Amino acid sequence: MEQLRGTGVALVTPFKADESIDWNALEKLIDHVINGGVNYVVSLGTTGETPTLSAEEKLDLIKFTFEKVKQRVPVVVGIGDYNTRDVVKRLETCPLDQAAAVLSVAPYYSKPSQEGIFLHYKAIAEASPRPVILYNVPGRTGRNMTAATTLRLAHEVENIVAMKEASGDMAQCMQIIKDKPDGFLVISGDDAIAMPQLACGMDGVISVAANYFAADFAAMVQAAIVNNFPAARQLHYKMLEAFDLMFAENNPGGIKAFLSHAGIVENVFRLPVTPVSKELDAKIKAFLDKYK
Repeated sequence: MEQLRGTGVALVTPFKADESIDWNALEKLIDHVINGGVNYVVSLGTTGETPTLSAEEKLDLIKFTFEKVKQRVPVVVGIGDYNTRDVVKRLETCPLDQAAAVLSVAPYYSKPSQEGIFLHYKAIAEASPRPVILYNVPGRTGRNMTAATTLRLAHEVENIVAMKEASGDMAQCMQIIKDKPDGFLVISGDDAIAMPQLACGMDGVISVAANYFAADFAAMVQAAIVNNFPAARQLHYKMLEAFDLMFAENNPGGIKAFLSHAGIVENVFRLPVTPVSKELDAKIKAFLDKYK
């Protein structure tokens, strides 16, 4: 799993004005992030507005991403749900032969116990033809996956190889880093605190901001991984205001605003996600006008 150290980017799904998928814009975005130096891409993450995509569109997106990436970097595919049986079925039917790994979010809405979370992931890992990356994001799922549950999965379930941690709890993150098995990757899911998390020993980031700031974000992560923290801090603080603006109202509303100003995607969404407010968009444009 060394190929998943560094910067991964959770790709947005560009839409045209009629809300159909904008395949040309997605190809442009893929080229933009790979040319910027990211280490891998993630298809069908939450940033890709996957709750609004049909099953057929999800399959088309996986195939299109493989085709356009052309093995220049690894591709991770997001497959998660609160219905364990449904995730297992999708793992058996999705075209994953070219995937480096599967990123699977912790079950949301139903708020299972820690034992339920453990058994959910154990079933997924046993069914998955590719290595599995855990994804803890309690702000979206309604339930935190504790360090103890993460470590139990990391030590006991062979096909679970990494963790995307987006709880924002630094103490929990450090406990996982401290007690994880050799070779198990701990990956940040929080752009704004990724640099200090890397200083604590995380192995990389799956980033939203890298959709736009591919070069600077990848350079920050790489500097931190090799303990060049003066360079990492400089880039972190250069982008810090952007992180605040990007997540001020919703994700992916913020990042699509940035990308639309760059002419990479249109500022179009499927409900219930909407564009950011005019006031926030003006602040984003003002920031980009002075960003070097």
